[in-house]
Amino acid sequence: MPSLHPAIVHPKNANRGRLSTAPAKIRYTQLGGTELQKLSALLIVALAAVASFAGGSPKLALSWKNPNYTGGTFQNILVLAINGQAANRAEFEDELVAAITRPGETAAPSYEFLPRPNATPIAKSDLRWVVRKQKFDAIVTALVTKNTKKTNYVPPDIVYTPVAYYDTFYGYYDALVPVVYAPGYMQTEKQAQVEVNIYSTAKPDGELVWTGTTNVFDSNSVMKVIKDLVKLVTKELERQNVIAPGLK
Repeated sequence: MPSLHPAIVHPKNANRGRLSTAPAKIRYTQLGGTELQKLSALLIVALAAVASFAGGSPKLALSWKNPNYTGGTFQNILVLAINGQAANRAEFEDELVAAITRPGETAAPSYEFLPRPNATPIAKSDLRWVVRKQKFDAIVTALVTKNTKKTNYVPPDIVYTPVAYYDTFYGYYDALVPVVYAPGYMQTEKQAQVEVNIYSTAKPDGELVWTGTTNVFDSNSVMKVIKDLVKLVTKELERQNVIAPGLK
């Protein structure tokens, strides 16, 4: 029968400078080799499964192409990020312009023609004028439909190390008291969801050609999210024959 040994616990996050009254988690480690290997394998599988559902990078939850659209690909596309901070909108527009530009097919960011600070809408008359003046035959829009921020308390991450002095009360007390009063920290999680549409401008009011909506994804790193989103959208537009395939 495998033996059970008590373990000392050391917090990894003890340098955050905040006191915590959260109770320490104390467990016992079973030292049976075969049983421990099986448990470790199960934990790895379980953690991988959880990670696959926990936000991550943007993925398309919805992709729909208008079956009534009979036109081909486009030669001059306007990229318009509708909301969000001005710097992030400009970064997204620049990245998508670079990704969908092809030989004989150009794209341009909206800020070149319609500069605007944060949270400033564009007048529809100005937008119509730019589309006509620049002869854009398509408009790609991006809209952040969900943008949330949540702060959670993260308790100390515990490392279990077998010790030899639990056979005395004071050895036990000295080992456990630092853990009980070890600090955790506060962690802010950001999540977002984005809708991307592409419209043909051949008709006076425009015609929806394709629409896609992402899952709710982690948005803690804005620049990484932008690059991932642009790559995702570009690949799908190619797959749907909305834009020509890029050069390999």
